[in-house]
Amino acid sequence: MKEATISAMGNTLSVAISCEIDHHTAKRLREAADRELEHHRPSLLVLDFSDVRFMDSSGIGLIIGRVMSAERVGARVEVRGLYGDLLRIVRMSGIEKIKGLSIK
Repeated sequence: MKEATISAMGNTLSVAISCEIDHHTAKRLREAADRELEHHRPSLLVLDFSDVRFMDSSGIGLIIGRVMSAERVGARVEVRGLYGDLLRIVRMSGIEKIKGLSIK
């Protein structure tokens, strides 16, 4: 998948996103992440936004949905690499308060 690199190591599943996140890319990212969550059943899902330069509200939905998907397999979610406008969007949404989610 060119939009992200997904890797599993131990009890961690990492999704390093490398595209702009809009409605179309969020759908593909969501499907790929959920497929791998079900397959690997990790205790931690890391969503790495270090290479994301733009996201709309679909990015917030992507994060929230992965928290719910991760919860079903007993995992928590850690979001990394948010900066500038992306971090501001996430903070304004209030999702930092969701149980099972941490923003690093």
